[in-house]
Amino acid sequence: MSGKANLHYTQNRELSWLKFNQRVLEEAQDETVPLYERLKFVSIFTSNLDEFFMIRVGSLYDLSLLKNPPIDNKSGLTPAAQLDAIFAAVIPLYKQRDSTYRHIQQQLADYTLCHVAYRDLTRADLKYLDAYFQSYILPVLSPQVVDLHHPFPHLANKALYIAVTLQRAQMHTFGLVPIPSSLPRVLFLPGGGVRYILLEDFLVEYVDLLFDMYNVTDRTILSVTRNADINPNDASYDFDEDYRHHMKKILKKRSRLAPVRLEIQGSISEPLLAFLTARLSLPRQQVFYSKTPLDLSFVGSLAEHCPLAVLRQLSYPPFAPQQTFPLPPKQGVLQMVAHRDVLLAFPYQSMQPFLQLLREASQDPAVLSIRITIYRLSNKAKLVEYLCAAAENGKDVTVLMELRARFDEQNNINWAGVLEDSGCTVLYGFEEYKVHSKICLITRREKGHIQYITQIGTGNYNEKTAALYTDLSLITAHPAIGQDAAAFFKNMSISNLDGVYQQLLVAPSSLKSGLLRCIDAQTERAKNGLPSAIRIKINSLTDRQLIDALVRASQSGVQVDLIVRGICCLVPGIPGETEHVTVRSIVGRFLEHSRIYCFGVGDDMQMYISSADFMTRNTERRVEIACPILDPSLKMRIWRMLNIIMQDNVKARLLDRDAGYHPIPVDQSAPRIDSQAVFMQMATTRAAELAAARDSEHTPVRERLQQWLHRHPR
Repeated sequence: MSGKANLHYTQNRELSWLKFNQRVLEEAQDETVPLYERLKFVSIFTSNLDEFFMIRVGSLYDLSLLKNPPIDNKSGLTPAAQLDAIFAAVIPLYKQRDSTYRHIQQQLADYTLCHVAYRDLTRADLKYLDAYFQSYILPVLSPQVVDLHHPFPHLANKALYIAVTLQRAQMHTFGLVPIPSSLPRVLFLPGGGVRYILLEDFLVEYVDLLFDMYNVTDRTILSVTRNADINPNDASYDFDEDYRHHMKKILKKRSRLAPVRLEIQGSISEPLLAFLTARLSLPRQQVFYSKTPLDLSFVGSLAEHCPLAVLRQLSYPPFAPQQTFPLPPKQGVLQMVAHRDVLLAFPYQSMQPFLQLLREASQDPAVLSIRITIYRLSNKAKLVEYLCAAAENGKDVTVLMELRARFDEQNNINWAGVLEDSGCTVLYGFEEYKVHSKICLITRREKGHIQYITQIGTGNYNEKTAALYTDLSLITAHPAIGQDAAAFFKNMSISNLDGVYQQLLVAPSSLKSGLLRCIDAQTERAKNGLPSAIRIKINSLTDRQLIDALVRASQSGVQVDLIVRGICCLVPGIPGETEHVTVRSIVGRFLEHSRIYCFGVGDDMQMYISSADFMTRNTERRVEIACPILDPSLKMRIWRMLNIIMQDNVKARLLDRDAGYHPIPVDQSAPRIDSQAVFMQMATTRAAELAAARDSEHTPVRERLQQWLHRHPR
């Protein structure tokens, strides 16, 4: 893009992300959300913020060190200016989290689920903890004095420490105590209910015993966040070296990179703070104070200790992905999808039909090969089991495994080894491009003809997140899509990123250009007075070229409706520029993750599902796929889903021209619509109908006739 960027209708991506994470925290404040779920939202907010500092702040820190740092084309800010804005914006979020966490804990106490402060421990509690400390904690502690003979140690990323100020005679020094990760983080107290204290809150009161030669004059709990934005391509390595081995070495560096944040739980004296910031080379603006525990990863484990009756009161009503796949008797999934396209909508529908498809393919004599791209997998994966079985049964199985899926690298390294050991061919993608596409191709030969069964999805082949994330999965035997899929895998195997495809839009070669053509076509229709519309559901919107194209469409009169869960650098409602743009975000029980692109109206509408967000990293620096929905009935089904999402007035928030989110205005007489709740109900009803239909197959004809007459009296 040439010329100076127009900043009137754009905002900085990092500040936009912080507003999204604030929306997560607002779910924790929603009194209609069950209490334990609200506590989990505080935990999600915290882990989100941790990753934001490790990745985004870490990346900006690196850029700020350049002699000529790049300028953000959405806000005009340098990396240093962006960091200043981030640090200022985060301070009120800490205060908001403290207030929210405290309020939730007060309410949980009514259900005898209590996070007990040290000052509120009973004599019985203290007696129990004294014994526990002597038997289990003290033997594994490693306190250290910091002086000339004991240098300041490396503080691991996101590990917890207790820092102390020590006095002996007229000498002052400092000490550190790592909180051992080998010990249980949560110490459950004897007595009724579920009462617990965190290890660090207990141990900070016992540090006097660890430094018995000194007088402890100050103590605090702290955690250091380090830059974790490692790019394996920035590290030189021998190209003859096994890539999995190389990635293992890269991962070890993650905990040793430069610190970008110091978190203090509670208060700290000025001398101790000065000592820590000097040793960590951190300015004061990168020190953040919290009254909430610095690591909330323990929240998920509380459910294991909570009585079931109480947990049900504190949690969402149980929901499991439903079996709504209408499989005819004596017919497998392979046979069925050979005749009609199938669409699975997670987490409302089960992933089982796709897994069954792979299981059938692993045993089908007509199947020649299975090819699949993998970005993230769960720790236990039936998918891997079926791929291995297929290889052992003589099928040609090729897996394009992305080892650089951030924070899942080790898991993917492990699975790659399992697949290779079973005889699968495992490829590791490209030096500078992550393979983020979700595609599986099954090739069959029957009666001398080649048949392709292609699955393309918006989310990972992760059986755990398929029950937590909203995603779409298309399974089709359409020949043109299958031929494109076969060409795609051939191109991936020979490192060709410039392949030509008839139906699929593939990044980095044709996705962005294809999207720009679709947007521009709607712009031209509007200019010519013809019906036009754009509706897009994605996770993030940052790509400057796509933003400007959407603005041109709005200026021409195209109604542009965007459903963007997270970052949205396009600001709607700017007169003369984005007045025909609406942006809404939904944060609810499930993580909105599906990507859907719609261009046009009626029968002429083009619809794609995709693995790609509208981010430059997706459109230019990753291998992504967008697949057209060609079946009219499936296209209508997805459109109805989008309509329900557009009607959401419970969880949805509108982005305004001031770049802030606000609830959807609702008349008191209007029905309240929570789109995710609607989809759950639809899936449950459909599953019940199918179960009833299956039961009726075993009911005698006379009895079915009587039931029908009873339901349809004259």
